[in-house]
Amino acid sequence: MNSLQQPIDIDFLDEIGIQQIVHMFDLLPDTLFWIKNENSQIIYANQAMLDTYGFKSISKIIGKADDSLSPPHIAKQFIMDDRKVMAGELVTNRIELNLRPNGEFAWFSTTKRPLTNRQGNIIGSYGFTHHLERSSHELSTISAIKAPVEYIRQNYHQDISIEELAKLAFLSVSALERRFKKYLSKTPKQFLNEIRLENARRLLIETQQPIMEIAYQCGFSEHSYFSKQFKALFGTLPSQLRKQILESNSQKELE
Repeated sequence: MNSLQQPIDIDFLDEIGIQQIVHMFDLLPDTLFWIKNENSQIIYANQAMLDTYGFKSISKIIGKADDSLSPPHIAKQFIMDDRKVMAGELVTNRIELNLRPNGEFAWFSTTKRPLTNRQGNIIGSYGFTHHLERSSHELSTISAIKAPVEYIRQNYHQDISIEELAKLAFLSVSALERRFKKYLSKTPKQFLNEIRLENARRLLIETQQPIMEIAYQCGFSEHSYFSKQFKALFGTLPSQLRKQILESNSQKELE
């Protein structure tokens, strides 16, 4: 038997130790790696993940759940994902559109697996995700909805019909909706609404513009409808978020 055919030395792997193995993931460029417990709380994250969320040390992120790292609607998706994985559903190289910490949307490829103990019981999950900006091969798989997605991102403040988006993708309305469901787990209308609300949230945080002006800039003509949709997605009213921001800024000035 030559060296290539020799069985894996399990004792050698045990001697290395899990701590040293997980630190190897710090060497992966543009790839986020994490381990979570059964409550979806982070118990390990590699350097790329720390950099992405702006943490200087791993101690600052351990114990945090997605609802303290991402906007509520995105965190909810991540947590639901974790539960499915811990129930036995595997996620392998799934192409998805997620919000980056800088507020921009980008395409990612994500893989998730359940984490088991020595008895084979599922006690958590782990996963990888990497940005597809430099991966034209994987991006080609979502070319059918790339045009309507980009159009929404650039023109969300205007009136946009589903028929218009379908024409951009050279698809029927029903086919376009199936593609959106497949790659984004939402309809074109839901995606448009979330893009509008994400931009509204950003303007509420970054500017002092009146709430109604922000709503109008982001494609909402009725204040009551905007407030209702905003609360449904983020769990708070625009006025409450603005108040929290003002109070936070006042507190920082006092410090």
